[in-house]
Amino acid sequence: MPKRTFSLALLAAAGGLAAMLTLAVAAAPALAQGRAAPPPTMAIDDQPGYQPSAEEEELAPAWQRQLVFFRTTESPGTIIVHTAERFLYVVLGNNRALRYGIGVGREGFQWQGLKTIVRKAEWPDWTPPAEMIARQPYLPRFMAGGPGNPMGARALYIGGTVYRIHGTNQPQTIGHAVSSGCFRLVNHDIIDLYDRIPVGTRVVVRQAPEL
Repeated sequence: MPKRTFSLALLAAAGGLAAMLTLAVAAAPALAQGRAAPPPTMAIDDQPGYQPSAEEEELAPAWQRQLVFFRTTESPGTIIVHTAERFLYVVLGNNRALRYGIGVGREGFQWQGLKTIVRKAEWPDWTPPAEMIARQPYLPRFMAGGPGNPMGARALYIGGTVYRIHGTNQPQTIGHAVSSGCFRLVNHDIIDLYDRIPVGTRVVVRQAPEL
């Protein structure tokens, strides 16, 4: 083989080997990631660099929205409420959940069961149910939605009940038993939850955590 042709052949072979090594190096992280893939999670803005709203900053750190380790047999997307803990969880799978601090029903108005979200509303109107008016006759019979409405910025209606998961303009009530059976979140959090949860979502309400 002529010397020039031999040199070109060596260069071509070396170039091919370099290309193969480059592809192998590039593929290695992807293969490693495939073997130990991180648990799937919904997009969440409270990751490194996230700045909480002024409303959230009024909450103690324990009540602020966060990703947590969470064991459950419920499927991803399910809402689980632990009344005694004052937390609402959205199951993400792989032992992870998105946790929100909530206000719950006061003594005598707490409940548990398996339900479904049947309706969603932005800046919902408030029509107190007859049972509430009987207990508190001074309440308005109707209040249009807006910043001054106790239903807050969003509401998720729980089927088969008069209860809702809704916002509040009273952050100081989060973590307390204050309502007539509804579950309340600060407006920033109910907006976040509203955007994640479709109608038809399963809701599991428990008095105590799952063992």
